Amino acid sequence: MDHRHVLRAMSGLMTVLFMAMISSTIVSVALPQIIGSLNGTQSQYTWVVTATLLTSTASTPVWGKLADLFSKKLLLTIGILIFSLSSLACGFAQSAEQLIAFRAVQGLGLGALQVLVQVVIAAMVSPKERGRYNGYLGGVMAVATVGGPLLGGAITDLSWLGWRWCFFVGVPFTLLALVMLARTLKLVEVRRPDATVDYLGASLIAVSVSLLLLWVTFVDAEFAWLSWQTGAMVGSALVLGLAAVLVEARVREPVVPLHVVRRRDPALAIVASLSVGMAMFGGAVFLGQYFQVGRGYTPTEAGLLTIPMMAGVLLSAAVSGRLVSRTGHVKPFIVAGVVSLTLGFLTLSTIDHQTSLGIVGAGMFLVGVGVGMSMQNLLLVVQNTVPLNEIGAASGVVTFFRSLGGTMGVSVLGAVLAHQVSTKIAEGLTAAGIPASGDAAGGSTLNVEAMDPAVRGIVRAAYGDATGHIFLISAGIALVGLLAALFLTPTTLRDSLDLAPAPEGDGEQAREERAPAAAKP
Repeated sequence: MDHRHVLRAMSGLMTVLFMAMISSTIVSVALPQIIGSLNGTQSQYTWVVTATLLTSTASTPVWGKLADLFSKKLLLTIGILIFSLSSLACGFAQSAEQLIAFRAVQGLGLGALQVLVQVVIAAMVSPKERGRYNGYLGGVMAVATVGGPLLGGAITDLSWLGWRWCFFVGVPFTLLALVMLARTLKLVEVRRPDATVDYLGASLIAVSVSLLLLWVTFVDAEFAWLSWQTGAMVGSALVLGLAAVLVEARVREPVVPLHVVRRRDPALAIVASLSVGMAMFGGAVFLGQYFQVGRGYTPTEAGLLTIPMMAGVLLSAAVSGRLVSRTGHVKPFIVAGVVSLTLGFLTLSTIDHQTSLGIVGAGMFLVGVGVGMSMQNLLLVVQNTVPLNEIGAASGVVTFFRSLGGTMGVSVLGAVLAHQVSTKIAEGLTAAGIPASGDAAGGSTLNVEAMDPAVRGIVRAAYGDATGHIFLISAGIALVGLLAALFLTPTTLRDSLDLAPAPEGDGEQAREERAPAAAKP
């Protein structure tokens, strides 16, 4: 496909990705009203988010592998239909139980769209030219991440719309994108009548990941880090994960090709993606809480205050993408991106409830620049080392680890924040001579406006001062990603869709050695 036709197809792909990404963030502001309207509980509040997270993360590598075996365009169509129909169902849900079930199905569609959009682009454009298109994708992801809460708040506040339109709003756009892709997306599909699906490996991976995510979701809230529940869930996840590795090493069409993961550059890129996802999602998710609870801004104002991060992602993704396509070199931009990410979190680690918004904005901008330069380019490193018939599985693995890192980051940093807030509120109440009792003392309620003015000031200060702690941890996590990025092999991205065919008689070892070597300058 030439540049004009690629752009026409990209318009549909970016629309799909935007609606998929925004579905996760648009609900965040409206959740209290949604659960209240459906007479749900606090546990169900959590499960509305967890259900989507579980199914999308666990299904990502499976969708990626299916894209290597079957028609990418057909799978993308199926993913769009699953996402659209489940979004409609969520909007019509009459109980919290129904909403949770429909959100789980929506997660399947979300997992499909997140990875299949990347796979389809890889099937249209060579790694060298893919940089500038990845810049567009980075911008779409940034706008969806920041714009989702703003749109969700506006929809919920409008009486003639209401929270159900948080689910309905994306359906027309995804269906429009489906029509656009049917007309513009032209892929050369390689038919494989002998293709088989590794159902056992896929099931073991899905169950293992689900157990791990369930543990991450409930640890420190429902049970302690060191408890029999932790041992049972983590132990079972590790056993099932080991069984999945043994299965993947023996089947003909593994969901996760181990010969790809074992290579140096893909392995380092996966480690870097895991740490970048953990630092970015884990750190950025608490910025809205910092502005609203710690600084007293409204949800809309909090969304607007995160614009520096969005601007950083948009600018760096567009510029670095074009430079990658022009030079063919990707490592310098990844290293520079993770350095910027680390410096941004170090800047944010100094904030408290009185820090100048200029300093906070500068830290967010650096974080945004780091995300824009590193996230998509790390995926590009892996895609550059694998043949076209493995691009789906490889892309699925990177996306999976990035999502897993983000989930774990949110849980771990959330636990640290809760502990810090509880300690600082207790210290503040004691210093003010106020009895340390009730929900406010433990930081278990965010209804700050309903508190006594004296207590309200202590709670706001506690949240504002404690947030810097989690950004310091995020900087440490980003540093691990930087170390992995520094050890990446300096390579030139190939300008062909597929790797050069191996000479007759080449074995598995020769093929593994050829993949990274083909990309060296």
